[in-house]
Amino acid sequence: MVEQGRALKAELPENVIIKIPCTPEGLAATKILTADGIKTNVTLIFSASQALMAAKAGATYVSPFIGRIDDTGADGMALIAEIMATWENYDVSTKVLAASIRHPTHVLACMQLGAHTVTMPTKTFRQLMSHPLTDKGLAGFMKDWAEVEAAGNA
Repeated sequence: MVEQGRALKAELPENVIIKIPCTPEGLAATKILTADGIKTNVTLIFSASQALMAAKAGATYVSPFIGRIDDTGADGMALIAEIMATWENYDVSTKVLAASIRHPTHVLACMQLGAHTVTMPTKTFRQLMSHPLTDKGLAGFMKDWAEVEAAGNA
């Protein structure tokens, strides 16, 4: 992983972050790559202890997979809350990048709990901007504008 991370970083733009799984080998690689000045995202996080270990290894980001946790019948948002509460007890600069987002409610809950960012499907992003009252209001504005144009052309 270290070899691949270094090779990728040499080839790719500066803003690219190397994704590493949360395994013992992945955490060792994270520590080495971080020492080399290479930013990392430790992924496949399913517990606050994994997130803390990744942070202590120097991860730039940790990615808890909240939707996959929800898929098992557990509560993915509880994990975000646990991670953010744990961060308060340590001098942690690692950011929480919530992953496996399934719906807009996940996004809002993550932001309310203090997650730094999320990754989401395009469909979810569009749903964040959608609201029936916005659609109704826009239809009213368009109707009003059509009446103004019609009056101006009369």
